[in-house]
Amino acid sequence: MTGTNGVHTDEAAIEQLADAAAQEDQGVQPDGSVTGYRAGRTLRLRVELVRQLRRRRVQLMLGFLVLLPWILWAAFEFGTDARDNRSGGFVDLATSSAPNFVVFVLFAVSSFLLPMIVALFFGDTIASEASWSSLKYLLAMPVPRHRLMRQKAIASGLLSFFAIALLPAVALLVGVIFYGAGEAVSPTGDAIPFSDSMMALLFTVLYLAVHLLWVAGLALFLTVSTDAPLGAVGGTVLVAILSSILDQITALEGLRNYLPTHYAFAWSDLISTDIDWSNMAAGAFSAVAYGAFFGLLAARRFRTKDITS
Repeated sequence: MTGTNGVHTDEAAIEQLADAAAQEDQGVQPDGSVTGYRAGRTLRLRVELVRQLRRRRVQLMLGFLVLLPWILWAAFEFGTDARDNRSGGFVDLATSSAPNFVVFVLFAVSSFLLPMIVALFFGDTIASEASWSSLKYLLAMPVPRHRLMRQKAIASGLLSFFAIALLPAVALLVGVIFYGAGEAVSPTGDAIPFSDSMMALLFTVLYLAVHLLWVAGLALFLTVSTDAPLGAVGGTVLVAILSSILDQITALEGLRNYLPTHYAFAWSDLISTDIDWSNMAAGAFSAVAYGAFFGLLAARRFRTKDITS
């Protein structure tokens, strides 16, 4: 039907156009996203963990952590002469019982290997996507930036904690097999029963996980600041080495307390009949503060980063 002004006024056609417009509006949510889209369903944690575990570097790293206690045992076993002469002191204590062997392994890896592992997991997580040119496609799926960074950080954190716990667990197994479930003896002469030493080792793993938060935060900041995974991982390890070197300079006196690696071995206080928690508390606070600072910088940097280049 056509009115006097020539405008089409067919009521059935108008109703059809209105229904079509309503259906089209239903396909878009108020925030502009398509109906049915849920940001919380993108990049699920399980999917990201599976992706990480399938990478060769992760498999090689975990395999090395399993082999390392066996390598150290072989060094002790076959690196002595017929008279069983050893270097004495702490090395002799390492072979006296399973807990002491675990403590020795942790002393050997706490200053370099463990920070490198955490730096590898966190420093490679986003920079590798950028280097492969897949980061912009992940965000175009669309995965919100804050969610992508959070999911990758959680996955890296879980893998790091697993690696930190895996090493002493395998070392304990090797120690029990070859050195027995004896007392844990510190270089100062304190001895604690095997059951108490297991609790001490549990708290040691937890402390190491908290202490290495500063490494995770720095690596996360570097991985969103560069497209080169090696630069993010290497930069984090370089800072850890530099901090460890500066911590050895006694002329710095109280300034060393503010270095992120100053309390790296505070967990050794757990092998004692009278535990001093002050150093571990200070170390945990320092690590959380550094980790939160670098984590906030990473979130701010990634929110405005140009990912189209």
